[in-house]
Amino acid sequence: MKEINGGVAAPKGFTASGVHAGIKEGSSPDKNDLALIVSETECAAAATYTLNRIKAAPLYVTMGHLENGTARAVIANSGNANACAPYSHEYAERTCAAAAQATGLRPNDFVVASTGVIGQTLNVEAIEAALPGLVSGLGKDGSDAAATAIMTTDTRKKETALQVEIGGKTVTLGAIAKGSGMIHPNMGTMLCFITTDAAITTEMLEDALRDVVRRTFNRVTIDGDTSTNDMCVILANGLADNELIEWKDAGYNAFRAALLQLCTDLARQIAADGEGASRMIACNVSGARSEETAERLAKSVVGSSLVKAAMFGADANWGRVLCAMGYSKAPFRPEDVNCSFRSRAGVIAVCEQGEALPFDEDAAKEILSQDEVEILVTLNEGDGQAECWGCDLTYDYVKINGDYRT
Repeated sequence: MKEINGGVAAPKGFTASGVHAGIKEGSSPDKNDLALIVSETECAAAATYTLNRIKAAPLYVTMGHLENGTARAVIANSGNANACAPYSHEYAERTCAAAAQATGLRPNDFVVASTGVIGQTLNVEAIEAALPGLVSGLGKDGSDAAATAIMTTDTRKKETALQVEIGGKTVTLGAIAKGSGMIHPNMGTMLCFITTDAAITTEMLEDALRDVVRRTFNRVTIDGDTSTNDMCVILANGLADNELIEWKDAGYNAFRAALLQLCTDLARQIAADGEGASRMIACNVSGARSEETAERLAKSVVGSSLVKAAMFGADANWGRVLCAMGYSKAPFRPEDVNCSFRSRAGVIAVCEQGEALPFDEDAAKEILSQDEVEILVTLNEGDGQAECWGCDLTYDYVKINGDYRT
């Protein structure tokens, strides 16, 4: 696999665009808030959605549009979640209708998504007015504009693309995502739009996406809150001309591996850009009885407020790691646990067989002061392994969320 430039517009047949529509009152004219992604041909399509019982209207509209397993385009806005607000379903459909009119496609060809404040009426007129300019800006260089248009409290755009050989053909995958706060396993306040020119059936696309989302985006936690608007969508237009992937064969495995690498990259980008974060935290649990056990333990560690606070202070308080494992309800033998901290500054062992090891506090502080820190846990009970991602808990997280709406 080879990383390339181009983001969501990198695969054959896809273009993207982003503009400032002024959806949120008082928003900066320098901030894009409306994104469009279009394929020149019909695509196989699949999606996963938030497990929050309260779901924003765009999710229900998208679910309806994807019932036949196909789509051609994505229209997404930031600045307003279009959730629990007057006319939310009507305005999501109206957005699709306006996008269809501007592009010459059908309303049902569109995935629609929104992100921003919950409970406020969407300024759909601003979206309609901006669509001509949005459509005219579509191009192969449009991923950057689209990626910035879906950002809310994000401090940096998230995009990636790669190529993989499948059956002698070069297949390209590209993606953009957003996510910074209100993120917890089982999707968070995140949107992810993935494009590919692979030829693959909707059924195989759905299987690959579900499996990969479970191993990537559902292993990210920023603050324990699962949002109402989370969505991950993939469109595959088949223009790579590889042999159609319709079985779980070598072609499927190669595609799934590429999708896993793509989404792992984005998951790590989201974790690193957590609201107020000063460093990304990864917890890697190995030697567990099963992958499920390892995942549950790792999620509990990166989701612990006390672990996150210790990471902010560069405090090698490994007892908080074991404490979080202990209340995870995952089976393990405490007396077999080894724990280390690692970063580009080095690695330091702090716990062996469930008990403290002597270590240099100054060296530990240097290791934990880097922008990416790994918590390495070995259980010595089996072959199960999983890694989950999060960030530290800083003063700025409270500042951001104390006046998010006002």
